[in-house]
Amino acid sequence: MKRFAPCLLALVLFQGSPGFLLAQSRPATIKIDSDRVIGEVDPHLFGNFTEHLGRCIYGGIFEEGSPLADENGFRKDVLQAIQGLGVTVLRWPGGNFASGYNWMDGIGPRDQRPARRDDAWGALESNRFGTDEFLKYCERVGAEPYLCINAGLGSVDEARKWVEYCNEPGNTYLAQLRRKNGHDKPWGVKYWGVGNEIDGPWQLGHKNAEDYAKFALEAAKAMRRADESILLIASGSSNFGPDSDWVGWNRTVLDRLKTEIDYISLHTYIGNRDNNFEKFLAVSRDIEDRIAVVEGQIKAARVGNPDARPIHIAFDEWNVWYRTMVSGEYNIGRTGLEEQYNFEDALAMGMFLNAFIRHADVVKMANLAQLVNVIAPIFTNKQGLFLQTIYFPLAEYAKQRGYQSLDVLVQSPEYKPDSGRALSYLDVSSTYDPKTRKVFLNVLNRSEKEDIPAQIGSVSGALSGSANVWELNHSDLKATHTFGNDKVVRPTTKAFNPAMREKGFGYTFPKHSLTILTLQLN
Repeated sequence: MKRFAPCLLALVLFQGSPGFLLAQSRPATIKIDSDRVIGEVDPHLFGNFTEHLGRCIYGGIFEEGSPLADENGFRKDVLQAIQGLGVTVLRWPGGNFASGYNWMDGIGPRDQRPARRDDAWGALESNRFGTDEFLKYCERVGAEPYLCINAGLGSVDEARKWVEYCNEPGNTYLAQLRRKNGHDKPWGVKYWGVGNEIDGPWQLGHKNAEDYAKFALEAAKAMRRADESILLIASGSSNFGPDSDWVGWNRTVLDRLKTEIDYISLHTYIGNRDNNFEKFLAVSRDIEDRIAVVEGQIKAARVGNPDARPIHIAFDEWNVWYRTMVSGEYNIGRTGLEEQYNFEDALAMGMFLNAFIRHADVVKMANLAQLVNVIAPIFTNKQGLFLQTIYFPLAEYAKQRGYQSLDVLVQSPEYKPDSGRALSYLDVSSTYDPKTRKVFLNVLNRSEKEDIPAQIGSVSGALSGSANVWELNHSDLKATHTFGNDKVVRPTTKAFNPAMREKGFGYTFPKHSLTILTLQLN
């Protein structure tokens, strides 16, 4: 048998494995420039979401009578895990639940609160956890509260009164009622969502874009009369079905509400239904396209109106969710959305957060859905909890809040997992702390089978000869955690002393891995 010439052998291997030749013969390139600032990585990119659904509230963050709970009924073990997660803003009470919820049912003595049907998810709502419990919980967690009003079956007056109850410093009836319920000072809730997914036919009180905009405009006006300092998040489109007009919905909402709102929301859930790892992590194309479209619509709405309020994107629901996504809201509710996450789902956390960081100039809030038990990084039973695989990248990325997002140059082997456009195997974001001159490189290698070497350099100051490496990797893409065994997929950390050259240093990113390099600019 003849020996292949080296170049011919490389060609044969390349034909059988897209990207292999590039990865072996021409390393990827990552160039850092600390002057190319996209925007601040808003701390609220590391938010979360709690809804009255399944065991998120009851049996999750709140479990009266449990030996694991404090005097307020808050699970102490869950509180500790949440604080380790670095949650900065917490959205409540929904979600679909919000569109049938009357906040007045959840205040006052717990034993006197009415139990109601939850017609969003087909459950019984005891109302033992309400506004004051949630706001007290946010204080304990150290997170900003974000309340979502009922824009489905609710009224403008209900929304106005909720703001007054929470934020009024004077002696009005609702402020006195808040004091009677145990909180003398105003809660000072800053962030208010004007409804949830109102464009979705599954939503109680579903409206078309014009009707929603009319309601939201009046609600915004009334809510600001109660407290002019609040910030409002409009319900952007969440209905991305083949027959939906999500672009038209957002255009109408922005056009009608551009003088009243501060954010427009986006929601995205993804899944690996066909068990194709590289295609699964290619969904970042869709995420970034949606961000770009809405960013353009925001700019269009503000053209000719220099005094218009700045409007940003709140990606206030996002996650991997598909295993418990069945047909019909009641059926979904019965599953409790108790998704069991694996290693590849943890890598998807990096994909989402990289996209948000690369758009840090316009994406100023993001809320993982949800916090405990329901499509969540924390999972409980009566005896304790375990941390799901997705917990660890969320906690690590949150340490970069408040830093500057950098526009790094990335040249990487590409792949085409489907008929869409090609994308890089290396999915990269970067942040910079000007106080310490530390640079963080967040690198997801989406190749299932190939390690990818990269040449890393800086055009804004030499890199020091030392670095720290945080890496999440596992040989089994389907590896999961459970009670008593949540150390299967855990990050490793190490010091790294690269062989520095004039143009930087080389680093090989392992196949199917998420790596965060902490570098020092001299």
